[in-house]
Amino acid sequence: MTNCDSWSFFITVSWLKLANFQYLQYAMQILILKSMKKITKQLLIFIVFFVLIGLLFSFGSSAKKTEDISLEKLVTQITNSEVTSIDVNKDILNIKLKNGTEEKSRKEAGQSLTELLNNFGVTPDKMTAVKINVKGDSQSEIFLGSILPFLLPLLLIGGFIWFMLRGVQGANNKAMMFGQTQARDVNKEDKVKTKFADVAGAKEAKQELLEVVDFLRDPKKFTDLGARIPSGVLLLGRPGLGKTMLARAVAGEADVPFYSISGSEFVEMFVGVGASRVRDLFKKAKKSAPCIIFIDEIDAVGRRRGSGMGGSHDEREQTLNQILVEMDGFEVNAGVIVIAATNRPDVLDPALLRPGRFDRQVFLDAPDIADREAILKIHALTKPLAPEVELRKIAERTPGFSGADLANVLNEGSILAARLGQKTVTVANLFEAIEKVMMGPEKKSRIITDEEKKIIAYHEGGHAIIANFLPNADPVHKVTIIGRGQAGGYTLKLPLEDRHLHPKSYFLDEISVLLGGYLAEKEIFGEVTTGASSDLRRATDIARHLITDYGMSSELGLRTFGEKEEMVFMGRAQEQKDYSEKTAEKIDAEMMVIINQAMAKAEEVLLAHRDKLDLVAKVLLEKETIDKPEFDELMKA
Repeated sequence: MTNCDSWSFFITVSWLKLANFQYLQYAMQILILKSMKKITKQLLIFIVFFVLIGLLFSFGSSAKKTEDISLEKLVTQITNSEVTSIDVNKDILNIKLKNGTEEKSRKEAGQSLTELLNNFGVTPDKMTAVKINVKGDSQSEIFLGSILPFLLPLLLIGGFIWFMLRGVQGANNKAMMFGQTQARDVNKEDKVKTKFADVAGAKEAKQELLEVVDFLRDPKKFTDLGARIPSGVLLLGRPGLGKTMLARAVAGEADVPFYSISGSEFVEMFVGVGASRVRDLFKKAKKSAPCIIFIDEIDAVGRRRGSGMGGSHDEREQTLNQILVEMDGFEVNAGVIVIAATNRPDVLDPALLRPGRFDRQVFLDAPDIADREAILKIHALTKPLAPEVELRKIAERTPGFSGADLANVLNEGSILAARLGQKTVTVANLFEAIEKVMMGPEKKSRIITDEEKKIIAYHEGGHAIIANFLPNADPVHKVTIIGRGQAGGYTLKLPLEDRHLHPKSYFLDEISVLLGGYLAEKEIFGEVTTGASSDLRRATDIARHLITDYGMSSELGLRTFGEKEEMVFMGRAQEQKDYSEKTAEKIDAEMMVIINQAMAKAEEVLLAHRDKLDLVAKVLLEKETIDKPEFDELMKA
């Protein structure tokens, strides 16, 4: 950094210290440092410009090179009548010859040319034949010769100072706007076209939000009856269920200013910036009421206070406090409604959820089969589907899929169809896309030995056989030994209908199905491989949940064990034990009882249908994949 840069930096920071704006000091330091890069670039351009000008002057002055000759030679040329004219400029003689060439010579200063030639013996008649022009110093020559060498450095320094002050001024302006909100009025900048009709499913959620729209359109209908519209609406649900899309639909239906901002945009490393942005956001909103403020991922600033680093004085908590104050400061029916979205309601501060703030909570659940079909129809409007495609069938094969997942299925199906050179998207494309979304792309290029292929075939056959013959297990839709993602092969099971509640018998049969691959490897090959590791992990998790979360243990009774506490800055959750070590031993023992019982049931089924296992493994080794119709036929054989 130059001395000039250091001086400007010192003056600016000193002014900020006198103003006692702590965060602006930090902001100014960073912004000035960033601006220095821009100033340096501009300065380099400035220097290059003046260098080019200097080169042009140099080129212009040296474009015509003339030969220097002695006075004796000049006298000889004049005597021989070879000279047409001589231009005298101080002590420099510019000579033009009759043959068109130009030469240069020098004389002593203060001596006239005529006197000089006379001393050399040139006769008057020869001198009169030469045209002599005596030139004085013109204004331009004076400028170029004397003033310009001093002016160029001054211009260079002046230009540098101008560029520096311009950059610092820009940094000052940015610093003054540092605490202003980054939210933008979506309806003003880009007219929102999303309506409730564009959002499939979520009927209850749309009904809740429709009341908000009605209030913004006709608040008198509510105020006449003494009703108070909720100040805040909190949209809850896992990622991909359409929380943000619903908020955009509210903006499109209400046709009012819609300020959209992410929770992370409030938080900065500088103290007070987030709170300042919150104040500015609500100030703008109140001026343009009725309007909507939408805060996406509010858990970025709305986490439970006291859980962060630095006690209760970190920047995030100050931002949260300001949000609470602003929402409490609303006048009754002020016409400003806050809509927030999160997929982590468990970490939100309780103060956010009390009446008067986010007093209306709208939960978005995974779409059922009818909603999935409706969502698929909306996303299929721009896709050329083959005539045989039935979206109902696609919906049946996608239980638990979110709206984003379904959109991705249709998109992946279209990409696959384009890759194959098809004009339409077929059922096979969509089925392939479903499995790709669930487990990842197929790994057909993976090279495996014949022995490994045989192990995988019996492993997946074990899963499929046990799932087929256990009454509470989901039906088998596909068995394959072609790997996807981390799996070397997989057995696809899908429920016949959407279910939200599961009995203990379902979980016990699910554990048996998971252990089917392990038991098949042990029965056929006498030992097991690492391919059963993920199955054992899932079986253990189900057994633990049965005991600690669902109260389905006959030995330990109707209670839960352990409380999950999120470590905010560690990025993980930690279980707080609310039970003794003796109880922990009982939990472990009960888990082993459940797993052993499930294993015994799976082993009984596998041994009873050993011929079916061999048959399925044989077909898998031949065809690599068995679909549901073929699998059902094999089970009937």
